[in-house]
Amino acid sequence: MLSLFPDISIVELAIIVALAAFSAVTGGVAGYGTGALMPLILVPVVGAAPVVPIIAISAMFTNTARVMAFRHLLDLRRALIALVCALPTCVLGAWLYTLLTGRGAALVIGSTLIATVPLRRVLKRHGHQLGEKGFAFAAAGWGILVGGTTGAGVILLSLLMATGLEGAAVIATDATVSIAMGIVKISVFGTAGVLTAKVIVIALLIGVVAFPCTFLAKLIVERLPVHVHTAILDAVVFIGGAVMIFGALR
Repeated sequence: MLSLFPDISIVELAIIVALAAFSAVTGGVAGYGTGALMPLILVPVVGAAPVVPIIAISAMFTNTARVMAFRHLLDLRRALIALVCALPTCVLGAWLYTLLTGRGAALVIGSTLIATVPLRRVLKRHGHQLGEKGFAFAAAGWGILVGGTTGAGVILLSLLMATGLEGAAVIATDATVSIAMGIVKISVFGTAGVLTAKVIVIALLIGVVAFPCTFLAKLIVERLPVHVHTAILDAVVFIGGAVMIFGALR
């Protein structure tokens, strides 16, 4: 692999593997993590532009594992509503992403990461349930974000919880929708010619490492205090997004 990518060191690959394992475990517990944490190491190593395609491919592994682990709790009706409304806008978001420069991609990713933290908390604080029409409208808007950014998965989690879903049912439903979104994004990126060998190999490396770690998360999901994990992850996501924006503006 190093012969293919001489600009990536063994230490950098080791950090990518370690963070992939960690984010897969945290994502399996809270429903998100990979798309929020992986950019923190991927952007400095490979640049901002390839990050969304890399996460889109690697997320196919983690989301498949989540569906397998929690499939008995899947809410098929809400999953179908989200898919019907978000798939068209997801295509638009992915296409818009291919037009961004490296600096533009960094700004979009960083801004999205920061915005997900207060948005999730606001939705949770209000505690009201979205009806099917409201959920469908929100899902369409989420489709644009998930198509062109990484870390936006937390928004769908918040929307699903706002409809009344709880616990592992949220994780299973989110993962099912995300698999379909991933297929759409990968297709758009492939058509646009941004799926280079480097992107594919790094994405597969992350996915292969993360897949078994998701099942490890299932074993510890009832032992880890979710509120503590969520607070730590929110802090990391917010700081990481701010660092990415600062670097792009410089």
